[in-house]
Amino acid sequence: MSKGCITVTKYFLFLFNLLFFIFGALIMGFGLWILFDKESFIAVLESSDTVKVASYILIGVGSLTMAMGFFGCIGAIYEIRCLLGLYFTCLLLILIAQVTAAVLIYIQRDPLKHEMSVIIRGLIVNYSGQNKTTEHAWDFVQRTMKCCGWTGPGNWSENISIKNSTQKLYSCSCRNDTMPGTDMKEFGLCKQLSEQPPVFEMGCITSVEKWLLDNCGIILGICIGVAVLQLLGMILSMCLCKSVVQEDYTKVPKY
Repeated sequence: MSKGCITVTKYFLFLFNLLFFIFGALIMGFGLWILFDKESFIAVLESSDTVKVASYILIGVGSLTMAMGFFGCIGAIYEIRCLLGLYFTCLLLILIAQVTAAVLIYIQRDPLKHEMSVIIRGLIVNYSGQNKTTEHAWDFVQRTMKCCGWTGPGNWSENISIKNSTQKLYSCSCRNDTMPGTDMKEFGLCKQLSEQPPVFEMGCITSVEKWLLDNCGIILGICIGVAVLQLLGMILSMCLCKSVVQEDYTKVPKY
């Protein structure tokens, strides 16, 4: 490989690893968001061991990706073969882990769906409107997705407070503003004035599945894009590693 090609490869790999470092920070941030977020659909699933494990995996992968990006930058700019080889190995392991995780999620999709259903049904049954974390997060989901219950509004008939009340009540966040009824409230249980509750008819499972289907192309595109970038990084690192005849550690800054 000519000196000009080596220089281009070296700096291109450096920029690639800089982007990889940023992507790693984003992945770690996403994992932290899943772990600590209290105001979205993820917060509803905070009791799920699967979600917690997934968040820890994302944090770990993000941290490893950041470290790998850093060492890749150093290895590329100073042409250190051992760091380039380590970078290639880590990148290969991450790619294998990603493919394995995707296969496991696909195989376990039905158990995951069942676990999610059990968690949300339990939340609806015990809903009181006083819990400011999971219950308010579920209210936010129903309000923004314009849905009611998990499979439908009938899930709310199992709620303990509604069953024990002498009045007809419904979930305030299910309120359909196109129908006549009480004033709009963001959370809690509202008094039903008409024979039929003024709520959305569609269950939230349908809304979630619709969102996933609508965004399936974007999610798949991101996954394929990341895999292509990883393969490109592996190719560039190997090309540069083979072109380095002898390492010159005097170029590495001393601290």
